[in-house]
Amino acid sequence: MARRTKIYEGKAKILYEGPEPGTIVQYFKDDATAFNAEKKDVIDGKGVLNNRLSEFFMTGLNNIGVPTHFLRRLNMREQLCRSCEIIPLEVIVRNYAAGSLSKRLGIEEGTPLPRPIVEYCYKDDKLGDPLVTEEHIAAFGWASQQDMDDIVSLALRVNDFMSGVMMAVGIRLVDFKIEIGRVYEGDFQRLVVADEISPDSCRLWDIKTGQKLDKDVFRRDLGSLTDAYAEVARRLGIMPESGNGTGPVAVN
Repeated sequence: MARRTKIYEGKAKILYEGPEPGTIVQYFKDDATAFNAEKKDVIDGKGVLNNRLSEFFMTGLNNIGVPTHFLRRLNMREQLCRSCEIIPLEVIVRNYAAGSLSKRLGIEEGTPLPRPIVEYCYKDDKLGDPLVTEEHIAAFGWASQQDMDDIVSLALRVNDFMSGVMMAVGIRLVDFKIEIGRVYEGDFQRLVVADEISPDSCRLWDIKTGQKLDKDVFRRDLGSLTDAYAEVARRLGIMPESGNGTGPVAVN
């Protein structure tokens, strides 16, 4: 696409005005960050893999009736999405104890939780995306009670879908985070899954070995992040078996 207007640049993506009203173009960068951007690097091929993986998951959700902002992939690094108003929350679904939950509650990583736990963080990098409750969300008007009911429903449906897809290829969905956007249609609004779903936003462990196949590889210096993401793509059939695992294969 020729000259475009940049709307926003984040840690992993750039958003541009779309070619049609009500659309945006989402560009996936190779940048990797952790610990609220205290740790940074550029990982060759990461953006290509995340674009393909997010396309795979968003398409799957659309196909089972879970609304998302995703419309179609444009090329190896860009996808066309509906423009939406992002609710300023990260919605986290946890199936196993890991990361900050383990630290906060002293629960050993990998411990199965009695049921999926939904948590919320207020999206503000300067504050470190602090954990908030539904009381905070209601008090500060970030979302209505109806919105919250719909958000929980969407999050748990995403969890059911993602857990099944991953289990089928020998991967445990430990936890994940999503963002929710409001799409306006006349006087009505509906909530959709927005942003991305990729190993950047999920914890994925090999069921047999416990090998980490997500951004914890970068956070904890456990090896090649591209190799980990490529392994997820290979198992899901996004990369051909002939791929050598060292980077994304350019398949349209």
